[in-house]
Amino acid sequence: MHRLKIQQAFDNAWKEYAASFCPSPVQGKAAASIMACKSGKLGVNASVCRDCGHMEVHNNSCRNRSCPCYQAILKEVWIDARRAEVIDAPYFHVVFTIPAQLNAPVYANQALLCSLLHRCSAQTLLELAADRKFLGAVPGIIQVLHTWGQQLNFHPHIHCIVSGGGLSKDRRLKVAGNHFFIPARVLAAKFKGKLLSSLDSLYRAGKLSFPDSCASLKDPASWAVFRDALCSATWCPDIRETFNGFGNAIEYLGRYANRIAITNARIKAVTRDSVTFAAKDCRNNSAPIEVTLSCLEFVRRFMMHVLPPGFQKIRYYGFLNNRYRKNNLELVFRLQGHQRFQSMLAGLPMDEVLYKVWGYNIHVCPACGCLGMRPLGRSYVPRE
Repeated sequence: MHRLKIQQAFDNAWKEYAASFCPSPVQGKAAASIMACKSGKLGVNASVCRDCGHMEVHNNSCRNRSCPCYQAILKEVWIDARRAEVIDAPYFHVVFTIPAQLNAPVYANQALLCSLLHRCSAQTLLELAADRKFLGAVPGIIQVLHTWGQQLNFHPHIHCIVSGGGLSKDRRLKVAGNHFFIPARVLAAKFKGKLLSSLDSLYRAGKLSFPDSCASLKDPASWAVFRDALCSATWCPDIRETFNGFGNAIEYLGRYANRIAITNARIKAVTRDSVTFAAKDCRNNSAPIEVTLSCLEFVRRFMMHVLPPGFQKIRYYGFLNNRYRKNNLELVFRLQGHQRFQSMLAGLPMDEVLYKVWGYNIHVCPACGCLGMRPLGRSYVPRE
């Protein structure tokens, strides 16, 4: 049976990892899903040609959000849903990062502090955008949490797509020019202040845990020195691409929305002892490099990016917040006089999605070429 490269790496090292690092239940579930994906252990689905009788059997995928085998369809469906929310305005890509000194505390408190990253990023953008000297309106914001760097190191950061147009307090539409409407230094100062203030409040309330790597921070004096050093550091949010009101803003974010730490395509080779994968050297103008790790170290790094159960890595703010999104978009489109894009995939069964996106017709029989392939049935394995 053919095994994907990421499955080979887990086959080689998972038992050793589990014995050495005591994975959490959600990490254990993710690893089990990856190793069982499309292997037949999760059941199969069968189809038969009603013209010639040819039968096809396909193994089920695991559908775990940490597995690279099921992300393409999710990406296309998500992009299609967001495309119908694009307004006539420029769009901007902003990335909020944190100093490396915070990586260990964030990893030890993932659910709490990754949510804090989301909240502080959104509040920074919304409060500054509301200022009349910047935009004077509430933009639409889509945020995606990523926790990895190119070499699978732990590097939490928030990708934001921000609309250059929004609704003012008197419910009018305001649109910015083609340059990002908030200066980077203002963005950095506001974000740093919000995050450090919230961190300090959580510390004083005793809500933070500290692993051995930063156990000294349990001491209030050490924490004060640590906090002051972070306050003195330069924080540089990254303002990247500017988009001109088309769906390419959403297409661009689609690359980030359902991305996981590494794809099978990036893994070049797996041996009994090592994994080699492609990466970019961020310190050398993103020059392509190859990284070789032991299988155990590869699995260890991959497991760092399995999110806590139920954690929402994609969040919506501004006029796109879930509660008021429908009404806000109806108002924006009415003020603009039109809706630029319509959803193409909403409500379609999966066979039609496959055909519309990739031109793949699952009803074509590989044996006789007729359109006779029809589902015969699906078997399932009970979830634990």
